[in-house]
Amino acid sequence: MPIPPTTPKRTRSLAREDVYLQLSTWIINGTLAPEEPLRDQDIAEQLGVSRTPVREALRRLEDEGLVETALNRWTRVAPLRAEQATELYPIVEALEILALTLAAPTLTERDLQHLRAHHDALRDALHADDAHAAVEADTAFHDVWIERCGNYELQRTLRALKRKLRRIELKYFDTTSSGEASLEEHEALLDTLNAGDTAAATRALRANWQGSLTRLQRTPTS
Repeated sequence: MPIPPTTPKRTRSLAREDVYLQLSTWIINGTLAPEEPLRDQDIAEQLGVSRTPVREALRRLEDEGLVETALNRWTRVAPLRAEQATELYPIVEALEILALTLAAPTLTERDLQHLRAHHDALRDALHADDAHAAVEADTAFHDVWIERCGNYELQRTLRALKRKLRRIELKYFDTTSSGEASLEEHEALLDTLNAGDTAAATRALRANWQGSLTRLQRTPTS
């Protein structure tokens, strides 16, 4: 029995996923600003697709808290809210501490060199007032032990949660004093990892996340 053609279904699936990925990227990296209106027809024309995958993507982003709607009135990028950080940071902190605990015994000298390189890149980005580069460097720093923890589900969960944090962290690293404090906390973490003291390293990581949250709560979101 011949297999029916599947190209149209695949094309639609790819279009839907591509639209979602593009919109979520624009929201997370700030191309689409908080509270910016989102009109499905305009987005569809810009991306060269029909309105259907755009509407599906917007519903998915609403479920993730990146978009909000008022029925028959408007759809817009969700505003930045301080409570999002208050809810997310403790969860990410706990999961990263688990990842570091699992990874620490297997970290190599090369891993420690990568940590130092990402730390230096963060410092350079902060001195250049480049919030986007600072977020990239900070993410890469933390990703070293996440990638080495050996637990796929933990890695997957952390990636999803930290993607939600990205908009918040762009605002955080736009404040020089906050970034400089993170550098000091990273230095303490590097010292403990170089010394092979996992317990002290987890305490330093906890201090980094808790300090970041405290500073972020003092940073205006508007």
